[in-house]
Amino acid sequence: MFQKLFTPYKINQLEIPNRLVVLPMVAGFMTSEDGTFADKSDKIIKYYEEKAKGGWGLIITENYSISPYAKNHQGCGGLHSDDQIADNKRLTDAVHKHGSKIFPQLYFTGRQTNSAINKGVPPVAPSAIPCPAFREMPIEITVEEIQEVVRMFGDASLRAKKAGFDGVEIHAAHGYLICAFLSRYANRRVDEYGGPFENRTRILREIIADVRSKVGPDFPVQIRISAWEGVEGGMDMAQLRPLVRAVEEMGYDSISVTNNVCSRYTTSFLTRYHNDAFNAEYAEEIKKIVSIPVILGNRIKEPMMADTLLAMGKADFIGMARATLTDPYLPVKAKSGDCQSIRPCISCNYVCFALENDRRILTCTVNPEVGQEYKADYSKVANPKDIMVVGAGPAGMQAAIVAAKRGHNVTIYERKNYAGGLLKAASYAICKGDMAGYIYWLLRELNKLGVKILLETNVTEELINKTKPDAIILATGSSPIMPDVKGIENALMAEDVLLGKAVTTEPIVVCGGGEVGTDVAASLAQQSRETIQIEMKDQMLEEISLLERIEINKILDKYGVLRMNGTRLVEVTDDSVVCENENGRVVLPAGCVVIATGYKSDSSLEQAAKKRCGEVYTIGDAACVSNIRNATSDGYRVGMSI
Repeated sequence: MFQKLFTPYKINQLEIPNRLVVLPMVAGFMTSEDGTFADKSDKIIKYYEEKAKGGWGLIITENYSISPYAKNHQGCGGLHSDDQIADNKRLTDAVHKHGSKIFPQLYFTGRQTNSAINKGVPPVAPSAIPCPAFREMPIEITVEEIQEVVRMFGDASLRAKKAGFDGVEIHAAHGYLICAFLSRYANRRVDEYGGPFENRTRILREIIADVRSKVGPDFPVQIRISAWEGVEGGMDMAQLRPLVRAVEEMGYDSISVTNNVCSRYTTSFLTRYHNDAFNAEYAEEIKKIVSIPVILGNRIKEPMMADTLLAMGKADFIGMARATLTDPYLPVKAKSGDCQSIRPCISCNYVCFALENDRRILTCTVNPEVGQEYKADYSKVANPKDIMVVGAGPAGMQAAIVAAKRGHNVTIYERKNYAGGLLKAASYAICKGDMAGYIYWLLRELNKLGVKILLETNVTEELINKTKPDAIILATGSSPIMPDVKGIENALMAEDVLLGKAVTTEPIVVCGGGEVGTDVAASLAQQSRETIQIEMKDQMLEEISLLERIEINKILDKYGVLRMNGTRLVEVTDDSVVCENENGRVVLPAGCVVIATGYKSDSSLEQAAKKRCGEVYTIGDAACVSNIRNATSDGYRVGMSI
């Protein structure tokens, strides 16, 4: 089935058992200020060990600071002190038990941090140009300080070797200090570290020389490079070619290809609106120039795609990040030929790089076990219960999967004729087809576990009394909020429009500027339908990230969707909608009106359930209207608690 994916390959003298690499993602589980593993539950160790159990050939950790004053988030790992060696030895031992190799990613933040994170120490940079995201003016680093940074990279690499790591990755991407030296976008120096190419790359030569002097010639030293920086004046293909050629000549053993620098408008995590294998052409170009191994990443989530890219010669290894969260066992499943059981990433970006109080809080929308590996216990319960789950949306199905794994007898009741809840309608939206794959995965898991799903079954007090469940999980979801305006009964529901259940007539007016309304507007416009979108707030899409907002707005612009903020619906007529905004009364021609003005919890069954059963749980939107992440998290929590 696979040509190259599960063949070994070497970096320096180190043989990696297969071509699948876990790319760095900040977890934030290292909670102590000094970079040691303060959480003695070994949360971070279990997190990485789960990936090793899953069969990944090489695991590259999240960024480890080489200085106590050069990190850009709380809970950051470190190799700036000998005190950190012992904990990391426990980590490498845990990973090696399962045959995987592991590198730490070593970094120095440069301007991409702030004084508050680093105990009042201001950021430094090649030049006094602030980071667009952190926006604190950095101090121009001196030559003496550069030499100290070089030594710190060497010392940290030696500690990594003593801790049992199989190699190190030097982070020279994403706008951090080294990257800033390499790029004319951030480096305006006029000394030996600025100006011509040889000067801008001087720090790379000095780092590899110092590292080699301390770890020896056979210890793998990998470098991560942003092939393109996504900002005006930043790295592009023309600048990339001589850089990678120089990197090999300097003595680096492999190159990990990534993209972008830190700003409000760019991120290394590409959205669902970007193409798969986005960096493939850059990696292929690098392979034409160098003979050392090249790792390709970014929006590669499926084993067959990974193997095909290897077979085409685009790269020597395929790196994945978000896909390692959704299913850490992807390699094992793929190697066994069971690719359909791989839980798919839906590219939502909701929580895989969320930041809260200067701390990364790594979780996963579709895999609520992320960060819970250290305490997840699927031991069979002593006294299995008959559990009624009401609602076959993501919350209900997740709860049913967990409860069934633990030995309970579970039946799902769904009043509609399909499973998936609002997630099914969302999967019909533009660029959200991955969600259909997730629904398929949920249904397949339920089938394997023997969970019955009774569709078109309306749960009543009488049915509860008849079946007499030991526990009831109410995952009844939510219902649309209808504006209280004249003629609203003639409007169409967003969910019905997305699912193709409603006939639309142009021009189409979509009421609601949130994610659902925008999904409807973009999908209709892509079908060459004349579409207008109105929102009573001053800004649309407040609930999604700026980057995703930029991308979906590009699509709306491309297909000519007229958007009107600060516009309130007043009336729906046979051929128009009447609105009000700062200009007064506005009448828009409308062949039909689509309502996407939010949802309210449906907990109508709760009283009857509690009357007939002593153990009732209300989860997901039925408890509080939120998002898919909170729905699956609720389902996991309750499934584990029964």
